[in-house]
Amino acid sequence: MGMQVNIDNGGTLTDICVLKDDNFYKTKTLTTPYDLSKCFFDGLRAVSKEVYGEEDVAKLLAEVEHIRYSTTQGTNAIVERKGPKLGLVLNKGNADLCKRLRVHDEELYDFLVGDRVGEIDLDDLSDKSKAADLATVITTLTSNGANRIVVCFDTDQAGQYESQFKLIAFDTYPRHLLGAVPMLFASELVDDISADRRGWTALLNSFLHPAMEGFLYNAENRLREYRTRNPLLIFRNDGNASRVAKTIALKSYSSGPRGGMEGVKSFSKEYKLTNVLSMDIGGTTTDIGYVANFNVDEDRRGKVEGIAISFGLCEILSEGVGGSSILSIVDGAIQVGPESVGAVPGPASFGRGGKNSTITDVNLLMGLLDPSTYFGGGLALDVERARAAIDENIATPLGLSADEALHKLRSAYEQKIADALSGFAEIKEDTVLLAFGGAGPMNACGVAEKAGINTVFVPKTAAVFSAFGIGSCDIGQNYSVVLTDHKQKALAEAHALLFERAERDMFAEGFAKGDYEISAQLVGEKGTEESVHELDENIAFPQELSGADSITLEVSARKPLKIEDNTQAKVEKLNPAKSSTNRSIMGENQEWQDVPVYEVSYMAPGAHGSGPAIIEEDFFTCLVLEGWEFVVTEAGDIRITRGTK
Repeated sequence: MGMQVNIDNGGTLTDICVLKDDNFYKTKTLTTPYDLSKCFFDGLRAVSKEVYGEEDVAKLLAEVEHIRYSTTQGTNAIVERKGPKLGLVLNKGNADLCKRLRVHDEELYDFLVGDRVGEIDLDDLSDKSKAADLATVITTLTSNGANRIVVCFDTDQAGQYESQFKLIAFDTYPRHLLGAVPMLFASELVDDISADRRGWTALLNSFLHPAMEGFLYNAENRLREYRTRNPLLIFRNDGNASRVAKTIALKSYSSGPRGGMEGVKSFSKEYKLTNVLSMDIGGTTTDIGYVANFNVDEDRRGKVEGIAISFGLCEILSEGVGGSSILSIVDGAIQVGPESVGAVPGPASFGRGGKNSTITDVNLLMGLLDPSTYFGGGLALDVERARAAIDENIATPLGLSADEALHKLRSAYEQKIADALSGFAEIKEDTVLLAFGGAGPMNACGVAEKAGINTVFVPKTAAVFSAFGIGSCDIGQNYSVVLTDHKQKALAEAHALLFERAERDMFAEGFAKGDYEISAQLVGEKGTEESVHELDENIAFPQELSGADSITLEVSARKPLKIEDNTQAKVEKLNPAKSSTNRSIMGENQEWQDVPVYEVSYMAPGAHGSGPAIIEEDFFTCLVLEGWEFVVTEAGDIRITRGTK
């Protein structure tokens, strides 16, 4: 496999890593939310310097085979409520669907749709004389402020009726007219027996589409100027990647955290870890995931802000606590997040006008961070600004000294994450915590102690682990259709149709028939129970599905890009690690003590040591607490254990 560039665009920082000839290069750049293409190319310029020793984007893009990209743009747009106003077209007499959609999340529904709802009589769709009257619903909705229209009929023949209305709408408002409003027909986006899921899937996708389309096509067009070999690949929340033109906007939602989970899955296989809790701590959130027996937990019907949609989503908990989360006093108690200062203005210590206190300021004042080497030396930290913020926001309101306040703040921060971990999955004796993200390793031992976990792994790629994890993905597409006719002929025809679509789409990705893997399965639903049956060359309904309420045919096509390595990385102590320097940190008794600082790049496999100590590289710092021991694995990762193991 040739050179790979993986980019994970976060709310605060954008991570970039390059895989070339078994070598790994990485960097970070501040996210520019006002123009995501800026941080995209800033990152490419910076990482090209890491690869070649000097900035040469043209050379990098001439050599790269695939560029894979994930972004929190969709997630942030929904959280921040930034996007178009939608209009919703229903079938007449079906106001109940409107009520059901709203009850899932009243605030989000009212923001997206509000009172911009129109109804049409399905019986009029076959009457040509009433076509003009039917189309007036679009004019009414746009007059009420709708920028985009979603059509979702709640009926057994929804797809058929929506197709009829589509012909009328496009005949009256052809898309070449300046006044034509974009329309999304829910049944074209997804085939799902649940109108609630289908409706919300269409609304959320329509909401996300403009921003995603504008940025991604802009980035792809700029890449074409460099004559890259292959199109930009978008990493999706189903674990695969595809071209921009073959990517559904909603499938970019939470794609960054899913990249991290792909990395966790590969990491668990490398060390044969069967019970792994992961925490990816960035500037704004802690994304928590779980991998059991080398499999990522995934809901076939995922949820966006608690709302069930038709697409599958990985089970990830995003807790509002990160390196830039605001620490404050509310009703006399410390509150951690969920608000964040992001990269701008950032923590008080960034010296960019921020006045709020964060865990970054706390760790700086407790000596864990070196103000001159933070962020690879590219972002000097201001100790005095951090101290002033802690004094004003925390110590004075609590009637404590600054040093007393620091310990309470660190404890509150670690406890909030520990509680989130314990609430997400059962902590067992063999549970391992995998800590990554720019702020993940920093307080990992403290979080683990409070959660009752005795083993922590910090990957050598921790700072850009989600971007690195994207490198595990394949190029692929998924398709599904609800089978209304449960006869053999109908199944065979649907199977042939989806295989034809897969062949066409994979050809557009650059792969001929036979160059990719393709599989099919039947999913039967009866009440809340699901039954999955793989299909082989014998395309037939299994007897077990005879009593199902509904049966869905699902087809998956994918081109593997990475060859699995089943060897297990060794973890054994060989030689004591050698520290590069010492650093003075504040201990539990508020007394300062000198502790060794170990640089990741200078530690060979087998190097080991014990806490209290600091492990550091350009983009992450890890505090090893007293009573914990660390060892560098054969692969260069770090295992930290409480007691001797």
